Amino acid sequence: MDLQQMRYVLAVAETASFTRAAEQCHVVQSALSHQVARLEKELGARLFDRTSRRVRLTTAGEAFLPAARQALEAAERARAEVAAATGEIRGTLTVGSIPTVAAVDLPAVLRDYHQRYPQVRIRLRAGSSERLVEQVRDGGLDAAFLGTQPGFEPQGVRDKELAQGQHVAVVAPGHPLAARHQVDLGLLADEAFVDFADGSAARAQSDQAFAAAGLRREVAFEVSGVELMVRMVRQGLGIALLPSTYTAELHGLRCVPVVNGPIRVERLVWSRFTPSPTAVAFLSLLGVRTAPSA
Repeated sequence: MDLQQMRYVLAVAETASFTRAAEQCHVVQSALSHQVARLEKELGARLFDRTSRRVRLTTAGEAFLPAARQALEAAERARAEVAAATGEIRGTLTVGSIPTVAAVDLPAVLRDYHQRYPQVRIRLRAGSSERLVEQVRDGGLDAAFLGTQPGFEPQGVRDKELAQGQHVAVVAPGHPLAARHQVDLGLLADEAFVDFADGSAARAQSDQAFAAAGLRREVAFEVSGVELMVRMVRQGLGIALLPSTYTAELHGLRCVPVVNGPIRVERLVWSRFTPSPTAVAFLSLLGVRTAPSA
């Protein structure tokens, strides 16, 4: 088998279509289908179940996919290492981030990185802090920006604290709290909240603040993204607690400081093993000197 065959299999698995996979790989469909068939013959197993309506992985295909992905990543890493040895940074940089990152101007950082290293393909992934730590630990991300409660220690990765900040109460303009200059948690406890999922790091910041004050609150709506949260607050369905550094970008809402409110810590995490040349260059741009852990 060869790397090109593996790329074809991954493309078919990702698109669930031989036609779309061929378009993605810039080859004619017959050539792609032929190479997949050759690989299946060599392996002695079908990788896909094909019907007139759909294409899906077989059990053998599901078993093949992780190893194929690792082989392609290893080949790309080898090319990047050789290029770095000759003074050229090339390859792929994959960065993860929470949607409300504010400790760094991420678009500006990526712009600077792209200008310095135009041969590097940049991929940006959004997600929860917990999921981003998993992806960095598993090698799916080179680095990630998190937002967590104080005391949170990401496991299996290296990390650096970037900033701390207070949360503010985000309310609709017509809400009774909108006219206040500040509020305390006791006053907020009777409000209905729109918040992230129970158990998430983003939710824990607020939960811990109320628990420390001996207060209970009602989370009327749980959402997976900050965009939906903000829209629901605008509709008067509840109030939210969000980092003050992030809410500066919100329009049409009132942001009220909270006395003894939740605190968010933003962190940068990266692999505890030797980062790729593209990751080393990115971390260096952020003032991080990398070295493998013992």
